[in-house]
Amino acid sequence: MNMTTIRNLLLVSILLALTPACSVKRIAVNKLGNALASGGTTFTSDDDPELVREALPFSLKLMESLLAESPRHRGLLFAAASGFTPYAYAFLQEDADEIEDHDLEKATALRLRARKLYLRARDYGVRGLEVTHPNFGSELRRDPKAAVRTATKKDVPLLYWTAASWGAAISLSKNNPDLVADQGIVEALIDRALVLDETFDNGAIHSFLITYEASRNGAVGDFAVRSRQHFERAMQLSAGNQAGPLVSLAEAVSVQKQDRKEFEALLNRALAIDGNAMPEFRLANLVMQRRARWLLKRTDELFLEEEK
Repeated sequence: MNMTTIRNLLLVSILLALTPACSVKRIAVNKLGNALASGGTTFTSDDDPELVREALPFSLKLMESLLAESPRHRGLLFAAASGFTPYAYAFLQEDADEIEDHDLEKATALRLRARKLYLRARDYGVRGLEVTHPNFGSELRRDPKAAVRTATKKDVPLLYWTAASWGAAISLSKNNPDLVADQGIVEALIDRALVLDETFDNGAIHSFLITYEASRNGAVGDFAVRSRQHFERAMQLSAGNQAGPLVSLAEAVSVQKQDRKEFEALLNRALAIDGNAMPEFRLANLVMQRRARWLLKRTDELFLEEEK
């Protein structure tokens, strides 16, 4: 989101409050929705995660107020799905993980908030897909693999964020069998996105699958082989400038295989990434580097034997 978009957000909020004419409101909202959907790097290139933490809630709630005026605006629905998901991960779930050892009650509350926001993002994603694919949500629950076959390359951003938010909610809902049962839907969404555009967002789909392969339904063989393949492709597509794939492989594979040496090497590589090399990755890298440092502090807890 750039400064022009933020300025327009403020102007539209005033317009919504003062203008009774629905048609005028709708035109303004739709125009802004298009601007939001086009993206921007004001947040993603920021070097102050705490500033972003404080700024994002206003932006997200304003998106929701705009959606109340134009509920089928695909751009706004995408912006909401792709906004709530990283906010919940970076500023709620990560906090919960880090404080759990000394404040379980607060960590549990933070995870509950994160799950609710993931589900909110999921619902916006499904609604966005339904704009061009009527009844997509109901068809997705009836037959996920058949439903996603109607999606095209233009749907990949929504497919990805719907899968990411839904999968994140499931990861925090092991005691909720109804939600866990939706895993097959997540798999159908992300696999279809992979087929349609495996290069999306500098390897974001492959980064997602590094972790997902460990829980893939009905898969045969060692999941780590598939995870490593996705890791290599994600690193290639991001030109080695993203910490996310490194942290994901360390958590998903190195810990599972009890490979302490690889774990430490991957996380140190993540910490060595220069945030200025590709500014559009700066905020994501700072968030993942924070996680890398936390994981390194927990090395002795995660590995049964010390490195010889």
